[in-house]
Amino acid sequence: MTSPCEHRLLEQLLDCVGVALGGSRPFDIRVNHPEFFPRVLAGGTLALGESYMDGWWDCEALDQLFERLLRARLDCRVAKSQQLLWARVKGLLTGSQSRFRAFEVGKRHYDLGNDLFAAMLDRRMNYSCAYWQHAQDLDRAQEDKLELTCRKLMLEPGMRVLDIGCGWGGLAIYAAEHYGAEVTGITVSREQADWARKRIGDLPVRIELKDYRELRATFDRIVSIGRFEHVGTSRYRTFMKMVSRCLKPGGLFLLHTIGCNRSVEALDPWFQKYIFPNAVLPSARQITAAAEGLFVLEDWHSFGSYYDPTLMAWQENFARRWHCLSTRYDRRFYRMWNYYLLSCAGSFRARRNQLWQILFSDCGIKGRLPDYRSIRSGAHTEYVETLEDICSI
Repeated sequence: MTSPCEHRLLEQLLDCVGVALGGSRPFDIRVNHPEFFPRVLAGGTLALGESYMDGWWDCEALDQLFERLLRARLDCRVAKSQQLLWARVKGLLTGSQSRFRAFEVGKRHYDLGNDLFAAMLDRRMNYSCAYWQHAQDLDRAQEDKLELTCRKLMLEPGMRVLDIGCGWGGLAIYAAEHYGAEVTGITVSREQADWARKRIGDLPVRIELKDYRELRATFDRIVSIGRFEHVGTSRYRTFMKMVSRCLKPGGLFLLHTIGCNRSVEALDPWFQKYIFPNAVLPSARQITAAAEGLFVLEDWHSFGSYYDPTLMAWQENFARRWHCLSTRYDRRFYRMWNYYLLSCAGSFRARRNQLWQILFSDCGIKGRLPDYRSIRSGAHTEYVETLEDICSI
């Protein structure tokens, strides 16, 4: 049973950041279940996410809610609060957390298919931050990101390029189409590999189902977009040594990764369980320490603010095309996926997470590095299904 003390404690905590329980503003929280309060106080952020998935509370604008919570560093206040620490201990002693966790023990929502991502992402299936400097829509912003990446790598026809964590082949195909590069993409996802192989056509692109530690060949250019977050802190140096070993003399390596403002060892428990198991966000210090003595750092480009509109565009696509997906994914998955996308948008908007493109060379670029940050891509090359075809996947 919920006690008045538990209700008052959470209400006071939220009041510090201007969020009300039962308020009428988009970022206010509406509680639907009386056990919400002890569940969240006992279970922390994991319980907060799981109780949302269960429909125990709602918020009209989750992105605005999380922007407020994270900008005010409420998570840090909670960690220092003696009252909340006692509430957590009491919840553990009375069995509250284990009781609520029993709803989802052993369940994982990772049987995801290409239909979900085709409905959510841009036409080229890029599952990473877009570049919105000039773009007004997701397709253009993602193509501008690909163009930016290729220009930073100074690609030329015939160059052998390695794409570590190639996803559905968006960058590999773009680099081959527009720059004449010969690209090898590696992924650990069989569905991604199958999707990419169907779209290669006669382009000089090869997609392999392989872990980065298995690589032995050498390349003129190496790029990694959205893969480093899954490497793990203990293997950052191993990853950098692999890139150094596979990069030809005079080569360039571009690392595109989400970053954290401080060095941590794990993601938030809810994200670990439901979205990115075993993932961790690197800090600037961890990246530079891993690369020290192996590369020359040529350019560090931070555009984490662009992840906010990227995530909001993904969420809009996901919600608008939910009717195409609802026969395969249940309502709880819908709430989970919205929570993931919108809470991340709020986090990037609050600048608690960052997005970095870091350009390394093996021994230093001669002369002045060109300024590529104001580029725009050329005409789109369409090669995947139209949006209207997605529902038939």
